[in-house]
Amino acid sequence: MAPAWPPAPRGRHVISAEKTRNKANIPSPEPTAAPATRWYAASVFPGKEHVAERHLRIQGFQPFVPRYEKTVRHARRLETRSAAYFPGYMFIALDVGLQRWRSVNGTFGVRSLVTQGDRPLPVPSGLVERFVALTGRHGLLDFSGGLAAGASVRILSGPFAEMIGRLDRLDPAGRARVLVAIMNGEIPVDLDARDLVAIA
Repeated sequence: MAPAWPPAPRGRHVISAEKTRNKANIPSPEPTAAPATRWYAASVFPGKEHVAERHLRIQGFQPFVPRYEKTVRHARRLETRSAAYFPGYMFIALDVGLQRWRSVNGTFGVRSLVTQGDRPLPVPSGLVERFVALTGRHGLLDFSGGLAAGASVRILSGPFAEMIGRLDRLDPAGRARVLVAIMNGEIPVDLDARDLVAIA
């Protein structure tokens, strides 16, 4: 099932394709697409996102993998590590009119670009830009958007839309628990942080 795409953000800083090629071996904390490019999705082999990113950069492509902190149990211990937000997928900025995009399909770690017919299918405009905007210094998604525990928030969508509540907690993956006042009590509601906005 396709994930729900977030709304498009405001414009981002633009870099040229030439600069992207010159920095192919240097990971960019905030990847951006040049004006003539679009973002495309590619299927990758499980756990090979890092490998695919490295080999794509060597070829001069600009890949991007949204990541978040994930807690896993290993040898009876809990460990926190970064994980792909869309396991098995990554995004690549391409100008299909100028770049040899078919070479992406032969890149180590990549299964293939997502296509429609025989052409790559661009992702909705603003999707990847939104994830780039939400990526912090450490390369991880941060959905908090200035939200903090105890803040008053308005719920933007879902069955509790337009209701006011108090943010109880927010995890790094963007899941929030809001205490909503109903019938002289507070009911905890689990939501996505993207569905909340802080109010004064």
